[in-house]
Amino acid sequence: MITIVVGTNRKNSTSRQLANYYKTLIEERGVATEIVDLADLPGDFTSTALYENNGKNHIFNQLRTQVQSSEKLLFIVPEYNGSFPGVLKTFIDGFKYPEGLRDKKAALVGISSGVQGGVFAMSHLTDIFNYLGMHVFALKPKLAAIENNFIDGKITNPLYKQLINTQIDKFINF
Repeated sequence: MITIVVGTNRKNSTSRQLANYYKTLIEERGVATEIVDLADLPGDFTSTALYENNGKNHIFNQLRTQVQSSEKLLFIVPEYNGSFPGVLKTFIDGFKYPEGLRDKKAALVGISSGVQGGVFAMSHLTDIFNYLGMHVFALKPKLAAIENNFIDGKITNPLYKQLINTQIDKFINF
């Protein structure tokens, strides 16, 4: 089972559409997947699910459990302001520590409207995951100018297709 995490809480995001694309490709290889979309987080989770309220928000607990119970996680990481979305960091901050992500395997794919494909976002997130004891897969596609290369739910750039398929094949065996 691979759990795909949509790294933004923006409704109907490109990140969610790309997660659906990845899900299809992974399942074509006979591997079960599920998607955890941060758009499903309760709007008040920062005050109802974290710190002294840990364990008190049923919806947050369900999403956290889906992630923490998976051995392999694939994160769709949009670039926001030169890093990844704050909602993803806050979601991670609500995980059980230190065991929440320790020894799990993660793959990252960066997306951006700009020309760097989320390289800084993935670098920042990799640092956090390494600190938490996750094993981060080295091949991290950087999908720049995503609006020009992902049309009608499909990657149109041949290089991006190749990178994504290689990442999936190798991550399944990681």
